[in-house]
Amino acid sequence: MLEAFVQHFHGALPIPPPSMLEYGAYNNNFTGEISPYLCNMSSLQYLDLSRNNLSGMLPQCLGNFSDDLILLLLGSNSFHGMMPQSYNNRSSLRMIDVSHNQLQGQLPRSLANCVMLEYLVLSNNEFNDVFPIWLGTLPELKLLAMHHNEFYGVIGQSRRNIDFPSLRILDLSYNRFKGEIPPLFPDITVNKSTYMYAQVSYDLHGFAIGRSVAYSITLAIKGLDLFYSKIQEGFAAIDISSNKFEGTIPEFIGNLKQIHSLNISSNILNGSIPSSLGNLRNLESLDLSHNKLSGQIPQQLTRLTFLENFDVSHNNLTGPIPQGTQLTSLNSTSYEGNPGLCGDPLPKCGNQEAPQPPPSTEEDNDSG
Repeated sequence: MLEAFVQHFHGALPIPPPSMLEYGAYNNNFTGEISPYLCNMSSLQYLDLSRNNLSGMLPQCLGNFSDDLILLLLGSNSFHGMMPQSYNNRSSLRMIDVSHNQLQGQLPRSLANCVMLEYLVLSNNEFNDVFPIWLGTLPELKLLAMHHNEFYGVIGQSRRNIDFPSLRILDLSYNRFKGEIPPLFPDITVNKSTYMYAQVSYDLHGFAIGRSVAYSITLAIKGLDLFYSKIQEGFAAIDISSNKFEGTIPEFIGNLKQIHSLNISSNILNGSIPSSLGNLRNLESLDLSHNKLSGQIPQQLTRLTFLENFDVSHNNLTGPIPQGTQLTSLNSTSYEGNPGLCGDPLPKCGNQEAPQPPPSTEEDNDSG
């Protein structure tokens, strides 16, 4: 027996036989706490208890009860307290999701032992810790989402250039980070036609049985939460919005050629928009709004032919919006709150009305 339950069950979470390889109880109405007896399932490869009404503290044994465990999915419940603190270096974990709970405290440093980990989602909790720079040693980590927590402080420089070598999606939004934007983001060229997923395989009495579990993510784009049910390997995104990052937008961001979505809104960044952002030819969404940026919008941004969402509202930008491009086809709300900006879709720049003709009886011929 692989799949324990399907949907619409309620009551206490049943304890399956210790020999079970997969336990999927997601999207039900189970209540109460997780029994420590669950950790007797020492051969388990797949545990999905997400989207229930489970509560209480997570049993500490969940960190390393099964060296074979590949997926640990506990999101969208009401767990509180700390994450399991112990993960050993025999761990097979590729995917951990504890989002949408009330988990607190620091992240367990032993997560650095999970050298196969690719997907770590900690969002919408109450974690209170500095940025886990030590996760940069994980060679396979592709997605790190930490938004809506109480992480804080300055993010230190990478200790060496192999830190976060595979990272392509990073969401730090709605925390209390400060200081300058750190260079945590490698530029990776990968096969864009495949998707990110974890593979779970079983050998049952000589029959090979398996499943692929696709990685998913919700990203805030243009004020909307967009859910990606599948993520292409070539997709890259950074969201560090709603923090207290300061200083200028670093030039290295212009080297991230694979990035599709960049959101650095609602910080206290100043200086000008780097013209090197025009190198990001795959960029589909760029949000720089609600900062203290000044100067003109670089003409080089007209190279971004895939750009669908662009927002520089509520800064101190001046001068004309680059014309004749998709930048002029956007709603004026993308530019509002910059009194010095002008040109389509805003009012014309300066006194660009047609020259006044000689006095005439045709008083209504003004096109301005």
